[in-house]
Amino acid sequence: MLKQAAQCGIAVLALLLCAPWALAQNSMVRLQTSQGIIDIQLYDTAAPKTVANFLGYVRRGDYVNSFVHRSIPGFVIQGGGYVWANASSSIVHVPQQAAVPNEFSAARSNQRGTIAMAKLGGNPNSATSEWFVNLVDNANPLDVDNGGYTVFGKVTTSGMVVVDRIAALKTAYANATFSDLPYYNYVSGSLKPENLVRVTSATVLPSGPAVSDSDRVFNHLEAAYPQYLSPAGGSASGTALGYYYRYYASTNAYVGTQGGSIYYLVPAISADINRLGSLAEWLALAAAQGY
Repeated sequence: MLKQAAQCGIAVLALLLCAPWALAQNSMVRLQTSQGIIDIQLYDTAAPKTVANFLGYVRRGDYVNSFVHRSIPGFVIQGGGYVWANASSSIVHVPQQAAVPNEFSAARSNQRGTIAMAKLGGNPNSATSEWFVNLVDNANPLDVDNGGYTVFGKVTTSGMVVVDRIAALKTAYANATFSDLPYYNYVSGSLKPENLVRVTSATVLPSGPAVSDSDRVFNHLEAAYPQYLSPAGGSASGTALGYYYRYYASTNAYVGTQGGSIYYLVPAISADINRLGSLAEWLALAAAQGY
């Protein structure tokens, strides 16, 4: 429950407050998938060309209706390559932009939870649209092969819950291109779009000084508690009765701040407005995840 999570979070608050989380925020991308939210903190400064390349695909909407086309448990899940074109009911490749120069660095190793760019074999500078998330520590071989695979971000803790959920799905051999295709809710016949792990939206979450502390916490809570705060993003943040809040129509829930505290109202749980904890506590937790 939300309040239990707050109590656990307080236990690590002192450590988080000592961390350099108050420095400039990196970009954060949210992939809303049919299996849940995957939020990714990008390494803007460490891998600027790769980050700019990835953000370009996100902002053009190229990843909308794309799907995870490769899942190898104990290794990676991979996406960003193919979309289901509703108009033609066919699978087409994501429009590829110019390849990005390799920015691999041993300081950004292919460890569990990191996201990196896929490439053509034997060509270190061939990354375009496809990305993969490391399910385990893959420094050997991915830090060595093909000039090293450029890590350009890290999936949040709650996002890795979704990644692991995807990795646990059954896979099918469709053809040479889709030899490890994850699927779900399949009964019989050909796989349909609703059986694929689709990216239904891809957005860049607002960041920087213009984003309020409350909104940073709201973004974190949406990813951590989608069963209560859905759809992600909710309605636009607003004010009422002294609260700064967001409302989530699908779950008929509210989260808000007032007087330095976080509150939530989920009528399905209780008709009361409940205090979740202090804004400072939750901001530290959110910031540690890159929000």
